[in-house]
This record gives sequence, structure tokens and C-alpha cells, in this order.
Amino acid sequence: MKLIVGLGNIGKEYEKTRHNIGFMFLDEIGKKWNIDFKEEKRFKGSLGISFVDKEKTLFLKPSTYMNLSGESVLATANYYDINEEDILVIYDDMDLPVGEFRYKQKGSSGGQKGMGDIIDKLGTNKIPRLKIGIGKGRGSLVGKDYVLSTFNKEEMNLIMEEISENIPGVAIFIKEGILETMNKLNGKKNEQ
Repeated sequence: MKLIVGLGNIGKEYEKTRHNIGFMFLDEIGKKWNIDFKEEKRFKGSLGISFVDKEKTLFLKPSTYMNLSGESVLATANYYDINEEDILVIYDDMDLPVGEFRYKQKGSSGGQKGMGDIIDKLGTNKIPRLKIGIGKGRGSLVGKDYVLSTFNKEEMNLIMEEISENIPGVAIFIKEGILETMNKLNGKKNEQ
């Protein structure tokens, strides 16, 4: 069993913000793979369940707000007895240009507070992840103000294109694990 987690903040005001790219990703997977999300209080999030290549897979959007995402991930992983290597966390990364993506097997949170809370709550940094670039802040938009800002039209088109291209990568993770996913997909866009 695999657990795919998309990070974001609940509420209309956050829907199209840079920080909600994990939610956007799972929403697109839901449309493409016919997954319905249902709010589950015991998991502190919205949960969708599907079989991907015969593997039961859970899709989770924590409702705890970004900085407490670990509560939702821990509750779900414990209930379903899912090991950390079978979890893929999808979130925004300011250190990558807008639309760039990178799969990682483990590591620090890089300052992303939702990922940091997941690492703290699960007690390990060996959690696979898909980081999607949102770029650095510019002008007066930096830090919190920047991640809570919306994408412009050109950026949003690029993000949606990247999400669409990366959905098959999630299927590779589910079937083959993070190392194969990294080997097959990291850096491929730059080589084209």
C-alpha cells in the first residue's frame, strides 16, 4: 500500500496559491484517475482511495494547515500501517524555478514547514518526496507573502503542464518505488 500526500492549506483564499501546489497536484490526479476525496476526521484530512496497477493507494490532502501536516500524515500512516518509504509527499519548493520538479528519497525539509512537520512527527527524514518549483520571491513578495501569492497566468499554465507530465511519475513511484522514479525522471526535462 502506498500513501501519496499533497501539501497545501484549506480554504478558498489559499486555493490557487504557490503553497497549495500539492493540493493542485492531487486534484489533477483525482480528475485523471477518477478519485473522489472525502473528509476523514480521524486522519485530519481529505482522503481518496484507488488501485493503481493493482496496488491499493491512498491520496491525502491534510486539513491541518501546512505547518501541522505531520499530524494528518502520521494518523493515516499509523492507521494503515504504511512505512515511510511507501509515502510520497508532494509540495512546493522555492529553490527550484517555477515548474521544475525533483524527486528525492530523503533529506531535510529545506525550510518547507509542512515537510518539516512530517519529518518531525514521523521521526525520520527518509520520506520520499516530489518537490515542485515555485521560484524565489521578488520585489516586496518574499517568504510567507510570496508562497501565499497566486501564480500569474503564464506560471499557472506552466505549472498545470508540469503537473500533467508528472502524474505518470507518481504511477512509477507506486509501482517501482522512489529510486526507480528518480532514475527515470530526475533531470529528464533538461535533457530534452
